[in-house]
Amino acid sequence: QVQLVESGGGLVQAGGSLGLSCAASGNIFSINAMGWYRQAPGKERELVATVRSGGGSIYADSVEGRFTISRDNDKNTVSLQMNSLKPEDTAVYYCYADIVILTTMQRLYNNWGQGTQVTVSS
Repeated sequence: QVQLVESGGGLVQAGGSLGLSCAASGNIFSINAMGWYRQAPGKERELVATVRSGGGSIYADSVEGRFTISRDNDKNTVSLQMNSLKPEDTAVYYCYADIVILTTMQRLYNNWGQGTQVTVSS
């Protein structure tokens, strides 16, 4: 009943930039937090950045100052601009959203996109 569709990602050299976007659609009343996680091979999924509906954002220490998260509440989208990329940023990036369902007013915390690969070559 809720879909998160990601776009962007790809292959870039170290020091380069990439942008990710994610659009939420479906039976949505409201969205609280939206953001991005990533998972590298052999590692656990980790938070990259999150932004609340009011605009406050949190970043992982490893990306602070290099990545910027932004959100359009009217379009239910969240974007991640990644600059000064490093090989250790290589991972599958997942969009997530904390959503209140329109028809039931139920709050669902774990809504995920399908993931998009980001590869940074050295």
